[in-house]
Amino acid sequence: MTAIETAGSHPRALFPPLTGATLATALLAGLAADLTWEIWARIITPHLPGIDGPLEPAALVESVFGFHNRPLGEAIHLLVGFAFYPLGYLFIARPLQRAIIPALPWPLTALGFGAGLFVFALYVMAHLLAGFPPFLGWIPLAYASLAGHLLFGLVVGAVTVVRKT
Repeated sequence: MTAIETAGSHPRALFPPLTGATLATALLAGLAADLTWEIWARIITPHLPGIDGPLEPAALVESVFGFHNRPLGEAIHLLVGFAFYPLGYLFIARPLQRAIIPALPWPLTALGFGAGLFVFALYVMAHLLAGFPPFLGWIPLAYASLAGHLLFGLVVGAVTVVRKT
């Protein structure tokens, strides 16, 4: 199945075309979402109640892969957010939504995507691979991470809507 049809509409492709425009959309979405994440993580989060500092995804990357190189951890996290996560939205999250719940509004798809990224980061990576408590024991930093991932998902979704990809 490569397309779906909703009542009163034309068929919509499940997957975007493999074109330069699609890649440009993914990279623009990644850039915008990463900038949003960085503002949230480094500027806003440290001022929230119960949080003593910024979100530190590079530290998580270091813990997961067992190295001590903050610039490399930052580079890995930025590369994943800039290039790979937006492709995951375009080629996994949104096609699943279109196939299962085609009438779901894009913001809900984007929030679901962001929630999925949060689960991947703080359950799969932090808990299963790095050995931290699930979702960091739901300390205030975990809630800030959830908010940051939801914002990331919304920005990726918004850029794909604006660019009609």
